[in-house]
Amino acid sequence: MSVADLVSMNLGSPAVLAFVLGLVAVAVRSDLRFPEQITSFLSTFLLFAIGLKGGMKLRHAPFAELVGPALLTLVIGFTVPLLVFRIARRFLRFDIVNAASIAAHFGSVSAVTFTAADTFARAAGTSPAGYLPALVALLEVPGIIVAMVLAGRLSAGVSTRRAVHEVVTGKSVVLLIGGLLIGTFAHPEPLATIEPLFIGLFPGVLCLFLLDLGTLAGQRFADIRAAGWRLPVFAIAFPATVGTIATVAASAIGMSVGSATVLGAMTASASYIAAPAAVRVGLPSANLGLSLGAALGITFPFNLIIGIPLFDQVARLVG
Repeated sequence: MSVADLVSMNLGSPAVLAFVLGLVAVAVRSDLRFPEQITSFLSTFLLFAIGLKGGMKLRHAPFAELVGPALLTLVIGFTVPLLVFRIARRFLRFDIVNAASIAAHFGSVSAVTFTAADTFARAAGTSPAGYLPALVALLEVPGIIVAMVLAGRLSAGVSTRRAVHEVVTGKSVVLLIGGLLIGTFAHPEPLATIEPLFIGLFPGVLCLFLLDLGTLAGQRFADIRAAGWRLPVFAIAFPATVGTIATVAASAIGMSVGSATVLGAMTASASYIAAPAAVRVGLPSANLGLSLGAALGITFPFNLIIGIPLFDQVARLVG
């Protein structure tokens, strides 16, 4: 399959087109908006289903196969926020609190980007390993903790302990880890009865969630414009760079093309569920519009349209 075919397949997927529809709805000033309760339900469904699917695959994965990818994921989880914080201070010229905020967002992971990359890899014929949802849970927490520790050491009034507790006990981590444990240890026969709901309906629910995210991303463009040119440059160049490096590293430790593609996309992604919740608690003076605007308004669509096919090509070249 050529690069053009892969890009065309990605751009033509219902999930990507649903996201674009959300952007268009905002541009034409449509009243298309999901109630908060619906948005919360969709995110809850997706996070639990991701964990559940991962647990169902994890029960069959040899432990030795998981060690290398898990260690690489931890290295990524602690290294990326340190790099983002330094770049935010020097290039973006953010103060300590806003630098820590953007480090938390870009140091964590987007479960929806993971899902889009996983779907893309399977459609491209390079099925990723079943243990990858476990890596999503592993990557979500360290970046936020590192960012809070940096902010706590360099500024006053930051409740690092409270923010870390918010992350560890937050909805996204509990649903991911809880779903993994249920999928891994539940009896196979009753587990099979819920597959039509959590596996069969997953693509449709993802389309609805991305439609909602499209409207939210469209509303964040004002924050991005107000920040100047440096933030958009960072929000594209940094994910593309670290995602490529992670893809190469994943291939180097023996991960398959599909798995390396997905890990690259995870590394390039930015959180807009767990990180904002933690930042609200730990960094109340941070301008969430900057971090969330960059993560959702620039980096997410970049990965959805360009990043994932890019990491696929890198994985094919070095795999």
